[in-house]
Amino acid sequence: MKKITTKKHKVRFLSRARFFVTVLIILQMLFLAGLLTGSYLYFRYAGWVLHIVSVVVSLQIFNKSGKPGFKLTWIFVILLFPLFGGIFYLVFYIQSNPRTYRCLIEQYQKKCRGFFHLTEDKLSLLQDERYFRLSRYLQNFIGFPVYANTKAEYFPSGEAYFARLIPELEKAERYIFLESFIIEAGSMFDAVFDALERKAAAGLDVRVMYDDLGCFATLPDDFAATLEKAGIKCIVFNPFKPVLSSLQNNRDHRKIVSIDGKTAFTGGVNIGDEYINAYEKYGHWKDSAIMITGEAAWSLTMIFLRLWNMESFLRKKWREDDYQAFFPWKDAPCPVANDGFVQPYADSPVVKEYICEKVYLEIINAAKDYIYINTPYLIPDDVLLSALILAAKAGADVRIITPHRPDKPLVQMVSRSFYRRMIRGGIKIYEYSAGFNHSKTFVSDDIAATVGTANLDFRSLCLDYECGVFLYKNSAVKRIKEDFLSTIAACKETTLQDCARNAFFRLTQDVVSLFAPLM
Repeated sequence: MKKITTKKHKVRFLSRARFFVTVLIILQMLFLAGLLTGSYLYFRYAGWVLHIVSVVVSLQIFNKSGKPGFKLTWIFVILLFPLFGGIFYLVFYIQSNPRTYRCLIEQYQKKCRGFFHLTEDKLSLLQDERYFRLSRYLQNFIGFPVYANTKAEYFPSGEAYFARLIPELEKAERYIFLESFIIEAGSMFDAVFDALERKAAAGLDVRVMYDDLGCFATLPDDFAATLEKAGIKCIVFNPFKPVLSSLQNNRDHRKIVSIDGKTAFTGGVNIGDEYINAYEKYGHWKDSAIMITGEAAWSLTMIFLRLWNMESFLRKKWREDDYQAFFPWKDAPCPVANDGFVQPYADSPVVKEYICEKVYLEIINAAKDYIYINTPYLIPDDVLLSALILAAKAGADVRIITPHRPDKPLVQMVSRSFYRRMIRGGIKIYEYSAGFNHSKTFVSDDIAATVGTANLDFRSLCLDYECGVFLYKNSAVKRIKEDFLSTIAACKETTLQDCARNAFFRLTQDVVSLFAPLM
C-alpha cells in the first residue's frame, strides 16, 4: 500500500478540497448574517419579521422533544442574535431532512434485528435485578442481545491493545471489518494496513469505514481510492460537504474491529501513533479497549454491517449483504467457555433513544458500594449530574478521572465548570497528571462495567454514532477496576480550593458552559 507520511500530508492539507469546503461554509454563514442584517437596515418591517421568526422558532424548540440543555442553548443563541438566530436554526435543521435519514436508519434497524439473535436467548440467566432492567431494555426494546460463552480481555492502554490487534488480524480466515473515527499516518497505521492489504490479497473480505470529518486533517482525499486499489472495500462516512446541515454534526465516533465474527475489539483507541504513545502529543496518552471472543463478537460484527450496508445503499456502491452468511457459529457451536455475560450495544443520534446515556445511568443508579468512571470530557446533562450526586449522597464511592493536559482547552474549561457542584455533592474528581486520559470506562460494585467509545458529554451521548460493551459478572470487570485504581496513583485529586478561582474566571466558565451542548 502507498505510504502516507504525516509531514507530507500536512503540507498538502492547505491545498486540498476540504480546506475550500470549510471556507465555503464560513462564507455561507457570513453571507446569511450579512443578508439578514442588511434587510433589517434597509427594509422597514424586516426587523419585525425576523424577530417574529425567532420567537416562533424558540417556541418550537421549547416544545419539541429532546435534551433540555440542547434546547436551552439554542434559545440562548436566538436571544443573543434575535435578527438571524431563528433563521440560522431553520437553515441548519430543515435543509438536512433528518426525517428521511431517520426513516432509513429505522428501516435498517428493523431489517437487521433478527440477525443479532442467532444464538440462544441468555437474558433469563441474568439474575441480578439491578442490571436485569438494563439488559432487558437493550435486548427486548433496542435489539442488542445478552450473550454468554464469551471471553473478554481488557486492555488498559493503547499499546496493549495494539500488541494484541496485529496477531489477531493475522489469524483472520474469512473477513476483517474495521471502523474508526480517526485514521492517521504512522507506525500503527503502517502495521494495521499492511496486515489488511495482505489479507485482501489472500482473498479475504476486508472492509474499512472511517469518518470524513474525523480524518479531515489526517488523510489525503484519495485515501479511499488507495484502499480500493489494494482490494480493500472502503466507505467514507458522512462526507464533509460545503453546505450548512445538521447531519454534518453527526459523526461516526465508533471504533470496531471484527475478525471472522469470532473476535472483535472496541474502545477509545483510534488508528494513530498518539494512541499508542509512539509519540507524545499531550503527555502520556491513557486509553483503554476491550477484545471479546465468542458469541458476543457477532453483535459488534452486526453493528458494523448494519451501518455499512445503510451507507452503501446511500452511495449505491454494493448490494446488501446476506448477514447470516457472516455468522461464524452456524455449522458448529461456539467453543468459548462461559465467563459471565457480555452485551454489546450501539447508539445513533438520529433516533433519539440516547442508548449510551441510559447504560451509564443504569450503572450509576444501581451502584451500592462504588462507581468509578474514566472520561476525557466531563460535560454531563442535568439527568446524569443528578444521578451521580444522588449516588454519592446515598453512600456510594463515586470517583471520576479526567485529563490534566487537555486536547481541547475550551472543552476542559467547560468540564471544570462542573467540578464545584460535583465535589460539593460528594463526588471525587481526579485529573490524570501524566497527560491525557482518553479512556471511557464505567465499573461498579465488582459486578458490572462498560467499555466503549462514548465520552461523558453532549456530543457523544446525543450527536455521534457510538458503541460499547456492557459486562456483568465477567472476569474483565475486576481488571477494569484494578486499572482505574492504579491510574489514581498518577492523578491529583481536585479540591474545592482548586476550583476557587477569581470571580471573573468562574463567570467565564459559567458563560462557556451554556454552549456545552454545541461542543
